[in-house]
Amino acid sequence: MNVYDFTVKDNKGKEVSLSKYEGKVLLIVNTATKCGLTPQYEGLESLYEKYRDQGFEILDFPCNQFAFQAPGNAEKIDSFCSLNYNTQFPRFEKIKVNGRDTAPLYKYLKEQIHGRIQWNFAKFLIDKNGNVVERFSPSDKPETLINSIESQLVK
Repeated sequence: MNVYDFTVKDNKGKEVSLSKYEGKVLLIVNTATKCGLTPQYEGLESLYEKYRDQGFEILDFPCNQFAFQAPGNAEKIDSFCSLNYNTQFPRFEKIKVNGRDTAPLYKYLKEQIHGRIQWNFAKFLIDKNGNVVERFSPSDKPETLINSIESQLVK
């Protein structure tokens, strides 16, 4: 089993098989628009712009579980991210990353590396084969992930 075995819903409610990202390096992030870490969207977008042509994708999963810091519906979240950070990477339906209603993808991710998600902007790096290779804490700024991303892109 790997990440490509999961189907998730995009921000319009349409089912998306993650197998569409097969062969790409992925960064999966649980995000929030009203968090002290929200400015990380700027760094994430910079990574996306720098590496997307090399086979890199960021998958954004808004999550309202931490102090209700991802309020609003998908349209409001998209608007906020577009207007404030000009994000272009794919955004998916708001999910839960902990507890009994944890999204299946996040249940899998947590089983692979380090258990419970502690806060918004936890990041999982996925290799070209769909395997979780590294987990970064919410406090790890996107620019600190460059070496890890580049090492996966050249494999």
